[in-house]
Amino acid sequence: MWYKRLPWRRIGIVAGLLFGVYVIVEIFLAGGGVPPSPPNQMPADLRGGHVVNNHISTKSWSFDYDRAHLSPDGMTGSVDGVRNGIVYRKGKPYLRISAQHVQLDIGSLDFTAIGKVHVERIDDPQHRAFDTDFVTWTNDAKLLRMSHPSYVHFGGQTLRVDGITVDFDANTIHMGKLNGNVDIR
Repeated sequence: MWYKRLPWRRIGIVAGLLFGVYVIVEIFLAGGGVPPSPPNQMPADLRGGHVVNNHISTKSWSFDYDRAHLSPDGMTGSVDGVRNGIVYRKGKPYLRISAQHVQLDIGSLDFTAIGKVHVERIDDPQHRAFDTDFVTWTNDAKLLRMSHPSYVHFGGQTLRVDGITVDFDANTIHMGKLNGNVDIR
């Protein structure tokens, strides 16, 4: 009989040692899996504050708002009742925006304003202003797009434009199809 010739005592000792090593290794590796979630995983609701986002050391935009809702990670959010939104150009206030609702992307510093949106240049001698219902700001390209029909107000006159793109880096404004009468002096 072959099983009587096997060294059962040695096999038992080796198996016990292997089991002991396994337990010790698992104790050292315990807790190295998925890290626990941060304690604050609830979305943040803010009221009557000031949302500010910095791009390196220069402000890109800021908003005074009625209500803000930020995601748990703080990278996206929505702001309602924007009264005094400022878009900065080369570190200085350039445009003032008011909107019913603004959707924010904190990581890229982009935003989308929807609802009743009013945009005007700060310290513009011609007092130009734009009204529309959809505005997108792309921070990397420094582009402000009003892709829906917009109304341009200046000098007591109003002009309807199918779309407007403002390039902050090139300091250009591209207007789509125009509709309306304007007196140019």
